[in-house]
Amino acid sequence: MLGAIIQVLLSGFIIGGLARWAVPGPDPMSVPLTILLGVFGSFLGGGIAAAFVGTDQSSGGVFGILIGSILASIVILVLYRRYVQHRPITGPEARRPPRERPHLGTLLGRPGGGGTAQRRDVSRQLRQLTELHDEGVLSDEEFEAKKANLLARS
Repeated sequence: MLGAIIQVLLSGFIIGGLARWAVPGPDPMSVPLTILLGVFGSFLGGGIAAAFVGTDQSSGGVFGILIGSILASIVILVLYRRYVQHRPITGPEARRPPRERPHLGTLLGRPGGGGTAQRRDVSRQLRQLTELHDEGVLSDEEFEAKKANLLARS
């Protein structure tokens, strides 16, 4: 039983890794999310391929199931990138990392994902305040009050 679980996890990791390698651009996923991608792709694509080509080893059925598993994992990854990461599949934006970590990745082992966008927003606002202060638009008192207010909210 333990051997079967290890085999499923290992094959899920390999198939998920092949799917991530096949789709261009970075996909910052944890190892558990990569395994989940491969396992779901294997069940979905492998099941569909087995229904069409069968499981007979002499006629290439196992190879068809493997290809079906990888293709289904690629489709799942493309859908993940499009609807969870909100990134395009092709073009220059596809090669850029996501702006903020997806919530699903955080749940499955991606540490520190919550609040990343808020920290970036506070950091951006602090830079703008500093620029306004340096330009003389804000007095020292106004700058310190706004800065304290921003830091208290974060």
